[in-house]
Amino acid sequence: MRVIEHRSNCLSLLVGVIIGVVALGSQAADVSASESVPVWPGLAPGETSHDIGIAQPPRDGEDPPVTRLVNIRKPTIDVFLAEKPNGTAVVVLPGGGFAKVVPDKEGSEAAPWLNAHGVSVFVVRYRTNEVTPKDEPAWKRPLQDGQRAVRLLRANAAKWNIDKDKVGVLGFSAGGQVASILHTADDVAAYESLDDVDKQSCRPDFSLLIYPWNVFDSKTQQLLPQIQLSAKSPPAFIVHTHDDRSSSMGSVLIYAGLKQHNVQAELHIYGNGGHGYGMRPVKDSDIGTWPARASDWLIQRGLARTAE
Repeated sequence: MRVIEHRSNCLSLLVGVIIGVVALGSQAADVSASESVPVWPGLAPGETSHDIGIAQPPRDGEDPPVTRLVNIRKPTIDVFLAEKPNGTAVVVLPGGGFAKVVPDKEGSEAAPWLNAHGVSVFVVRYRTNEVTPKDEPAWKRPLQDGQRAVRLLRANAAKWNIDKDKVGVLGFSAGGQVASILHTADDVAAYESLDDVDKQSCRPDFSLLIYPWNVFDSKTQQLLPQIQLSAKSPPAFIVHTHDDRSSSMGSVLIYAGLKQHNVQAELHIYGNGGHGYGMRPVKDSDIGTWPARASDWLIQRGLARTAE
């Protein structure tokens, strides 16, 4: 297990990685999706509207600004294809606490980084929780959207130059909670099949779980009951910070469960950095090095190549 408490003596490495991350951030401002595709052929399960969401007003002091979308009833996928694809694809599930979706800081800003390694990126603008019934878990509709997105990638593998056996998920915060449930669902979809797309597997081949939000139940001291790790669970790369108010114990238990079942996994716990950093560095923290560690993990598993 590679649990890392990063300190100031890593300054030279940190400076180099931060420069790279900042460069990616500047590219992210210019990156645009090659296309946006609907997740569902008609109305999404349980929905009565085709609203694609609206952006909240920007918050003071955010540079670059962060997009926060609300009222998403019709989920879509923003497509960012690698110029030189190696067949690997990643479905990105942004954060936002289920009340909103953050499609840039925790979405499209990952595209320049992953595209440089030959990985194509598909950012899901999943449904928000304005109309979710009280007795329905907030994660259920985003999970449906995520599972359908994985199937869509496989169904369109030839179109997007994807290897069906190299489709992963990258989840941030609330999207990390969804990705953690998706990661352990053992190819059981949370919705009824609609068409030929749903003949494809909805099980990811690997997952990147970045500060998965509220996956740890402080009352039971266990993971959410929907996160059932087994020998069938895919490999995972997991990141959290020690000072995250959404306890890193969830990430630790996910790693421990995978280890217990002899599933390949890597866990990084950084000393500080808080929550919600996405692809951006945080002042006085080494958390900005996590993409470099994830790159190493992907390359070692044959899922990415060294960036040119």
